[in-house]
Amino acid sequence: MKEILLPVLWIGGIGGILGVVLAIASKVFAVKVDERIPKIVEALPGANCGGCGYTGCAALAEAIVRGEARPNACVVGGEKCAAAVAAVMGVSAAPVVRRRAQVMCSGTRDFAARKYRYRGAPDCAAAARMGGGDKLCPNGCIGLGTCASVCPAGAIRVENGVAAVDYRLCIGCGRCVSACPKHIIRLIPYNAKHWVGCMSVDKGAVTRSYCDVGCISCRLCERSCEAGAITVNDFVASIDYEKCTGCNTCVSKCPRKIIWSCAEQEDGLVITRAEIRAATDLEKEAVSRESR
Repeated sequence: MKEILLPVLWIGGIGGILGVVLAIASKVFAVKVDERIPKIVEALPGANCGGCGYTGCAALAEAIVRGEARPNACVVGGEKCAAAVAAVMGVSAAPVVRRRAQVMCSGTRDFAARKYRYRGAPDCAAAARMGGGDKLCPNGCIGLGTCASVCPAGAIRVENGVAAVDYRLCIGCGRCVSACPKHIIRLIPYNAKHWVGCMSVDKGAVTRSYCDVGCISCRLCERSCEAGAITVNDFVASIDYEKCTGCNTCVSKCPRKIIWSCAEQEDGLVITRAEIRAATDLEKEAVSRESR
């Protein structure tokens, strides 16, 4: 009996000693957590959307404490969140610019030419590996809804082959921007009045061959904008939102009808789309100027 008890007691004693040593070591070598981190996590919305560039709210809180991120880094939380985080950090709250996602493509099934009929997995990334997708336009929306599948707010839907964003639901997290294999989704100011619904970088004649509404870089919008908010680079128009006054001139001048406008309503910004016309008197004028 003694032969059995002695080894057991001996092992038990060593185990107890090791337990005490480990307990002491855990306290001595414990990593101290800054008390501000949990407070910041509590102030953040908890969406863990990654829109701030970090893996989640906890990672952002740690980055803010380390000085690697600003207190207003969470675009989802808005001004109230930024103020709460700034208070924890003992600094003044900086303004938060609310943004929304915008799909820069107007090439619906009615207007965009196709190379083939895709019958694979309902995923834009998968379709993009098959010759860039079924649309002839190399920068056209594939329209299989990968962006919609990653949207935590359910703000994106696919309409007639092109993704569309419900601004009232969009939280500006940017997940759709990262998920789009064509890189045609942009985060723009929430109150932006206009946007160019095309990202084709080909010459006008080439763009016309695969899309009835693609930007032909005629520069009518650029020449008519008194604020100098629109420029045409790489054969596609773009808007400087800091300069844009929302005058609506570019919308009326665009011969392809792909500069869209928003109407501000009581319940938020809602898309208002005029009927797209593939050929108008303005387009004929643009073609004439382009050929000179």
